[in-house]
Amino acid sequence: MFKKLLVPVDIGDEAMAKASLVAAKALAEPWGAEVRLLHVRPILPSTYLEYVPADFEGLEKKRAAEDLAALASKIGLPAGKVSTAVRTGGVYHEVLAEADECKADLIVVSSHWPTLATYLVGSHATNIVRHAHCSVLVVRG
Repeated sequence: MFKKLLVPVDIGDEAMAKASLVAAKALAEPWGAEVRLLHVRPILPSTYLEYVPADFEGLEKKRAAEDLAALASKIGLPAGKVSTAVRTGGVYHEVLAEADECKADLIVVSSHWPTLATYLVGSHATNIVRHAHCSVLVVRG
C-alpha cells in the first residue's frame, strides 16, 4: 500500500521518536516500504553567530547526521530500506518539503498529548496534518 514513509524525529528526544519509529517499522515491513528519517535543525539566530565557532553550523549538521544514522541502525530494517536526511529551518515547513522531494506517501509523526498551549498556538504535528500532500499518521508518544 505505502511505498515511502517519512518519519520526522527529534534526535534530542529519542523517547518521543520511539513511538513513530515502531509504527513506521510495523507498516514498512509487510509492504516492503522504504523509511526515511528526517531531523530538522533550527536556524541559529544571527545574534549568536559571533559567539560560536565559524564552523559551528557544519559541525552541528554533521553531528545530527551521525546521531540520525545511529538511530536508523536501531530500527531493525535492512540498510537499503532506511535512509536519513538533516534539514535546517522551520519544522513543519521542512517536513513538508522533504515529503514532497522524496515522494513520501505517508508521514509518520509522533505527537505529545494536546495542552492548552497546543490549542492556542498549534503543534508541528497539527501543521503537518493540515498542509501535507500525502497521508499522515499521528502516533501519540
